[in-house]
Amino acid sequence: MARAHRYYIPGHIYHLTHRCHKREFLLKFRKDREHWLDLLFEAKKRFGLIILNYTVTSNHIHLLVIDDSVKDVIPRSMQLIAGRTGQDYNRRKHRNGAFWEDRYHATAVEKEQHLIQCMIYIDLNMVRAGVVSHPSEWPWTGYHELLRPKNRYRLIDYQRLMHLLNFESYEELSKTYRKWIDASVGDKLSGRESRWTQSIATGSQDFVENMKQSLGVFVRGRQVVKTGGADHELKEAQSLYGNQKHPWRYTNTLKWEVSNQNEHPLS
Repeated sequence: MARAHRYYIPGHIYHLTHRCHKREFLLKFRKDREHWLDLLFEAKKRFGLIILNYTVTSNHIHLLVIDDSVKDVIPRSMQLIAGRTGQDYNRRKHRNGAFWEDRYHATAVEKEQHLIQCMIYIDLNMVRAGVVSHPSEWPWTGYHELLRPKNRYRLIDYQRLMHLLNFESYEELSKTYRKWIDASVGDKLSGRESRWTQSIATGSQDFVENMKQSLGVFVRGRQVVKTGGADHELKEAQSLYGNQKHPWRYTNTLKWEVSNQNEHPLS
């Protein structure tokens, strides 16, 4: 299977997804899901990762973050979380082999309405899977933090989220978000949408076209596709290109790479 490209353009929101190796249910136990969240909190403390939402399922994770123009915060955070999760699991289970399915995937998400849609999509993950009927029934999702803020071990940056969504108070954000979730569940708007997990960027046509232009040669051959209404996505290529002679040519675009030796940890 081709490896997903990840590119860094400062100042954008990214929806990250990472699946367990061969889609095995390696996160099926409570202790493993909670350990992943502990490591997410560690990445927030150590690197300053700005978290907007998250969900941990039994075989993959969703993480919504915003880049603050500090190089390597996101890849270093994911390297820490993915590496430690696999190492600790393998050690405890006396297991050898990859924990994660290749690299995580990153999709750039436009602000405002598209950010709201992505947040709802993340929190409805286990509803789509048929495991629960409402995200309130799944403890390992940001929905609970968004409704009841934590005083300790807080993951979500409420202030940044309020700014992005134009809310003046946490109470207003919490009350409105609950209504959005309930309406989405009630209207059965919980179908899987590949644009959130398999595209390079999703949003309005202008946003997606600008992302394509900024990424330049890195996305040569990729197509901007309308996904419904005014929504568009920059599709990931079926075969990925790895033979560019000048991969650092675009100064406003950096390839999202740090050493990935811990992404497939062996005990």
